Amino acid sequence: MIKNEKKSPVLYEQIEETVEWLASFGKTDNNGVTRPLYTDEWLFAQQALEQRMHKIGLNAYFDDVGNLFGRLEGTLKEDGVILTGSHIDTVVNGGKYDGAYGVIAGLIALQYLKEEYGSPKKNIEVVSLCEEEGSRFPMTYWGSGSIVGLKSFEDIHNLKDSKGIPFVEAMKQAGFGQGKYRSPRRNDLECFIELHVEQGQVLELEGKSIGLVSHIVGQKRFTITVTGESNHAGTTPMNYRKDAMHAATEMIYLLLKKAKETSPDLVCTVGQITLEPNISNVIPGKAIFSIDTRHPDEEVLVSFCDEVFKEFTTITNRHETQLHINNWMNEKPVKMSEHLNKVTESILNNEKVSYKKMTSGAGHDSQIFGQYYPTSLLFVPSHKGMSHSPLEFTSTEDLEKGIQILIKVLYELAY
Repeated sequence: MIKNEKKSPVLYEQIEETVEWLASFGKTDNNGVTRPLYTDEWLFAQQALEQRMHKIGLNAYFDDVGNLFGRLEGTLKEDGVILTGSHIDTVVNGGKYDGAYGVIAGLIALQYLKEEYGSPKKNIEVVSLCEEEGSRFPMTYWGSGSIVGLKSFEDIHNLKDSKGIPFVEAMKQAGFGQGKYRSPRRNDLECFIELHVEQGQVLELEGKSIGLVSHIVGQKRFTITVTGESNHAGTTPMNYRKDAMHAATEMIYLLLKKAKETSPDLVCTVGQITLEPNISNVIPGKAIFSIDTRHPDEEVLVSFCDEVFKEFTTITNRHETQLHINNWMNEKPVKMSEHLNKVTESILNNEKVSYKKMTSGAGHDSQIFGQYYPTSLLFVPSHKGMSHSPLEFTSTEDLEKGIQILIKVLYELAY
């Protein structure tokens, strides 16, 4: 049976050292981290992680897109792999914990298990996924998507970053995409376990140590264009106007009001608004706004959108304007593994660790793996919910609690 250590000073110090060490690759002047895919900062971080994996006795290897794995070999000589980890790429001037914590947790957990209990029965691997954020190229989940076969080299051929550098060229400059490493496609995974900072404030506000995620929400994103007629602001009577902005404001008010009434788990955001001609004394002839809406139940999400857009049409007709709806993202909700969650919940109850069953409103690599393999996503608290920012922070006590739970889950599954 695994040891029941409530707190380890050695583990505490190891976590603090490793967080700061990994954050040094791409560290910014204001203590943030900038580490986009295939940059020097990203490459140096992956290579340093490879060396650390070797140092703690793992078999470290890359695949051909740049995912890095550290393997703890099982004694049963079976092909199946229990995989844990996350991503190390960041947004520009991001934080130390998003993604990186899951990689650090996997490293520390495997080192602890190896030193305390030797080889597991089943193979365990920690993965440092090459990309999740989409912060350099218009492509998210390149790392996990390549592993499950959802992404391929055909998907990246025409992609460029903001400086005009092609995706394929950046990959080759970093040493990948040339067939020197194994194919990223995997068929040997038994499950995936991701430990992540919450990037929200729920756990902190409710005083819970662990978030046990049941679903990652589905997302729909739209660009709404309302076209009316530009005219003079002083000489056009209100009753004769075809004001695109007036119609758009009614739509936005109705949208957000209905979102509050539909479900407490539904979120809806209008984050961008553009007006044409955008002049103070001219009636807007065109209004363009974004919609980002999310819910863990796809039927609720679809029904909400259908009902809202019917009412948008009524508003459009009343204002004698035209409406165009561009639905450019449709991500289905992804359910996490009930079996893995039961294993984790049993451990949490035995250890008397406070936890909350919750959904994830943000996307994670778990939603990619979860479409193909049993997957578990666990959260630790984020201070004030800050993320994608140098202000991102989780206490070492909370980081340690998450790693202790990960150790016990991996022990239960592999030993």
